[in-house]
Parts: sequence; C-alpha cells; structure tokens
Amino acid sequence: MNQPSNSSFTPISRRTALKLLSVGTVGGLVGYSRFCKPKPTVFVRDTLTLPYRIDRPKTVIVVGAGLAGLACAYELSQRGFAVTLLERSPNLGGKIASWKINIGEEEFMMEHGFHGFFPQYYNLNSLVKELEIADNFKSLEYYSLVFRTKDKYDPEVFRPSHSAFPWNIVDLAIASPNRLRWGINLTKPAHWQVFRAIAGFQIPKSFNRLDSISVADWAQKDFPQGLYDLYFLPFAKSSLNAPDTLSTGELLQFFHFYFFGNPEGLAFNGTKDDMGTSLVQPIAKAIANHGGKIITEATVSEIQCKDGKIDAISYQQGDTHTNVPFWIERNPVLGDEKLEYYGAGDRVFAAKPGSDEAISLSCTHQGCTVGRQEDGKFLCPCHGALYDERGKVVRGPAKRDLPRFNIVRRQEESVQLVAVAPNLSTMADKIQADYYVIATDVPGAKHLCELMAGEVDATVKQQMESLAVADPFAVGRFWFDRDFEWEHSNFASLSGYKLTDSITLYHRIQEQFIDWAKRTGGSVVELHAYCYKEKEFPTQEALLTTFEQELYEIVPELASANVLHRELVNQKNFSGYPPNSYRDRPATESNISNLIFAGDWVKMPFPCGLMERAVSSGLLAANAILHREGLQQRTLLSVTPEGLLKI
Repeated sequence: MNQPSNSSFTPISRRTALKLLSVGTVGGLVGYSRFCKPKPTVFVRDTLTLPYRIDRPKTVIVVGAGLAGLACAYELSQRGFAVTLLERSPNLGGKIASWKINIGEEEFMMEHGFHGFFPQYYNLNSLVKELEIADNFKSLEYYSLVFRTKDKYDPEVFRPSHSAFPWNIVDLAIASPNRLRWGINLTKPAHWQVFRAIAGFQIPKSFNRLDSISVADWAQKDFPQGLYDLYFLPFAKSSLNAPDTLSTGELLQFFHFYFFGNPEGLAFNGTKDDMGTSLVQPIAKAIANHGGKIITEATVSEIQCKDGKIDAISYQQGDTHTNVPFWIERNPVLGDEKLEYYGAGDRVFAAKPGSDEAISLSCTHQGCTVGRQEDGKFLCPCHGALYDERGKVVRGPAKRDLPRFNIVRRQEESVQLVAVAPNLSTMADKIQADYYVIATDVPGAKHLCELMAGEVDATVKQQMESLAVADPFAVGRFWFDRDFEWEHSNFASLSGYKLTDSITLYHRIQEQFIDWAKRTGGSVVELHAYCYKEKEFPTQEALLTTFEQELYEIVPELASANVLHRELVNQKNFSGYPPNSYRDRPATESNISNLIFAGDWVKMPFPCGLMERAVSSGLLAANAILHREGLQQRTLLSVTPEGLLKI
C-alpha cells in the first residue's frame, strides 16, 4: 500500500501533527514555509534493499506509445525486461507526436499544439534529467492570462514561486492587478466553504464529497464571481474538460496540483524544437538501446483471455486500414438529409441512410476532415483537396482516394466498420508475454476492450466501457508574411472568446520557426481551443474561420497581413473526468492478474495533471510489475498530497 511521506518532516501524518501541535507551532511551520522552499513529497514504496535489474527472462507488451506507454516501456527496459511497444500510428508520442508537413519548398514539423513543462512535473522532469536532454528545453520566464473583457479584468502574470500555501496565494494576491475583483468574502459561509474545499484537497475524501457535481453547477452556488472568471473558468478549461462536464473533485485536484499544493509557481519551459524531436525520440532511443522493440502501425486485432489472465495479443502491422472491425458512434451534430455521420474531430465517416457502405472523411493529404459541398463533392478546408461523391481525388494536393468501409453491424447509435480494401501487405502476428500494459488513449482503451475474447473479467470490462471522452479540442496554426508587437508571454492563456483559449508565438519559441521568421520576416501563430462544443462548431471549416476571425481581434495588426499557410489539428480523444466517474475509474492494477493500466484516465494515488499525470501513470504501471518481480521500485514525487485546510 502506498504511504506518502514528506521528505522535509518526520514521518507523521499531518492530521496527527495538527492535533498534537499548538497553534503557535503551526504558525511557526507556516512561517517556515514562507522562507524555505518545500521539497517534493516522496512516495516511498520499498523499505528493503532490493535488486535493481531482473536476472531472469521476463517479457512485457505495452500497447500505446503516448507519454504513459513510453514512460512505462522506458523504465522496464532499463531494468532488463524484454519490452515490446505497439503503436497504431506511424508516429510515436500520442498527443505529443510530431509529423512532417511541406509548405512550398519548406519542410516543418507539426504537432498537436503547444505543451508547457511546469517545474512541479517532478516525474517527467526526472526522465528529462536521466536522458540528459535538458538543453532541449527553454524557459518561457513568465505566463500571461489575458481577458477579452479588458475593461473588466487586467491581464494576470504568473511567475516562479518559492513558497508553499498559504504564502504562494498571498504572493498571487499581491501580484494580481485584479485582487480587489476576486469577490471573496470569508465572512460569508458559502465563500468560506469554497475556500476550505480548494485549500483542503484530499484523496479520496474530496472526490467522495464533490465528484457528483459538475464545476458549472458548483460555481452557481454563491461562488465568488471574480475568482471564477479569473482562475476557475480558464484553468478548468485548460484541464481539457469543459466546466459543465468536469467533476468538481477533479478540478480540486487540478487546482491543488497547480496552485494550492504547488510551491513552484506557474512559469514553465517549452521545447526548443517540436515535441517529437525534443522528448519522444530520446525516450524511444533509450528504449531501443536497452533492447526494447518498437512496432509502429500495429493494429491489435484480438486480446485472448484465459484463466484470469491475458494469454496472447494478435495484431496486424502495416496500413491502418486493416481487416480489423471497429465500432464508431453516430454524430447527430453533423447529420443531414443526404448523409449520416459517425465519429468526430479528424476521424469522421459518412454513409447514405440505409447504405451498407461508409466513406472516411479524413483527407488523405494531411488528415483534415473534408466537408460535403452542395454538388456532393468533398472539399478539404485546410489545403483545398477536392474529392467526388465516391471519394475519388478530383484535385490535389491529395493523391489517394478517401478510404471506404463496409458497415458490418448497426446499433441504435453506432455502427461497426471494416475496410473495403485492407492493405494486402499487412503482416499479422500473435505474441505472448508475462505482462500486458494498456496505455492507449480512452477511445483506444475502449476499442481494445471490444477486442477481448475468451474469459473476460466483468469488472475490467465495465471499467473500460465506462471511460469518458472529453469535448473535442482544436489547434489552428497560421503562417503570416509579417511579424507584430506582442506585450504578453509567448504562450498566453486567453479567456472570454467563443472558441480560442490560448495563443502561442512559435516564431519566438521553437528554433525551426525562429529561423524561418529571421529569413522571411514572417510569423507563426497558433490558437488552441481546449474543449469546444461540437454543436457550435460542427465542421473544420467553421473552426478555421472562427480561429482566424478571433486571431485578428487578439492581434489586430495581422488583419492586414497575408496568410501564407494554415494547419488544423482537430481531435476528440482527450480523457474525460465527468461527475460520478471517480469511483469506477480503473486503477493501475486490474482484476486480470497480468493486465496493467497506464494513461491519464487511470485513478492516481497522488495529485498530478496533464503530461505529468500520463508519465506518472506509466511509471506506476512499471512499478507494479517491478514490485511483483521483487525489484526496487522507482521513487515517484509529487506536490504535498493534501491541503492544509483538509477536513
């Protein structure tokens, strides 16, 4: 059982300490936290001196090469396990993957949007240190939050900190130009309850009390309006879950990790190059250097269960359009009289009502979702490729027709599809291992659950089926022929816009774009929508148009500039944390004895968020296997696990 202990204090629980110590002593500890930066909390698992590397053959299959899967495969490969890492995409990294795009004669690396590396990402940063790749990152020095209603709220600026709660919040209040607009009145019972809830986070007590209510509903109960507008709304959305669908318990964990329990402040690092070059490739290289086998374009076709264990995994390698059937949910937002639509983001399929065949609407050029035109043709909103109503290329830059699929089965709100012409060169294989780790995103995990055959544990199946997907997110990146003045941080959160939640000036952060801007005098700007509503932006054309309109409001100088190129990333695969989901969320170890889970959808024993949550879950999965084999587990770090005002 995990026992958290703070390396700065004696091994006694804070609850016991507060009961035993006088008010004066507590005051002394609070004063101490003002002048001495607290150390991370260490989660100690092993008290015995145990071997570091395994001395006998043991095999592990990790399915999914996002951050969670990479972290798990990395740790186990260092310890002598024979690791096989399966990834469905041709690119490693999942949500931090990178891929090449061509703009004229120039080649750039595109990714899923900007990612910030906060100093309290202790476990992720420990990997960076071990891999000796700290030079791949650069400090962004400070972080701005800019409001559309400039007459109501001034921009907020967050910088590094060196104090624990409550002094980090005192420093925030002193630095905030909006401190008199927070609207907090602790003489009001409702406001005091809010403050006590966010400053007294505990796992699992905070979830037991508040997991059943959404953030939007919680904030309606006499919540300080300024506090909600300034911090809760923008930072709730940065969790990639909309307030109306996000559990309040999850938001409290998010705030504890980034604010109340975090002595590091909110300034962060960015990568000097794309995420693939800066982080993913070094991890993959380390896995391969220690004997790990990495297989891309690997589509799992079956997971065979037997005697309470996974017996084998079958997969096909090659083109993603294999003969493996998959289910896809109907999308009522995109429906019209001519076609029925299934899927969302950049994975959309269309079929005529009553037809036994569907067509993929993912442009074969660079993956944007094509839109149906009045004449029945399909047009790509990103780069102008045109297809006829059967999906055949009419006009480039696309060179391949849209893939077609047979509808194998129908249910009320979903269909099962299989490729009409799967790649005949696809290689099939069946592999066995001592341990299996599912480290995909939520849609991937649910799909793998469907592929489980034989004696499947009912609890595992129910847990995986109940996983939720958040509202879709979108990234619009624009190349312009001129630069512009910008008074805020090179990455800044934005609040109050219909679609846009952040802006990134790539030509001032990443080397490839800095070089291009110096040569051309241009700029590269990215806007990000963390969790938009599909009903408001049903097509990618609507997303791109709105992004561009809002960009000209955010940076008026660009309205007279020429757009040289634009790219859109639009997906619906981030983990959802809706009300009432915590109880049934899978933990690291499952009821299937050799099946381990990793991913930001896994129930975590300590506070963490975003990339740190993914990496930590992967290392927890590795620790579970190390523990079973009698090996020394990796020490994991976090912010203090509980709030000072815990109840």
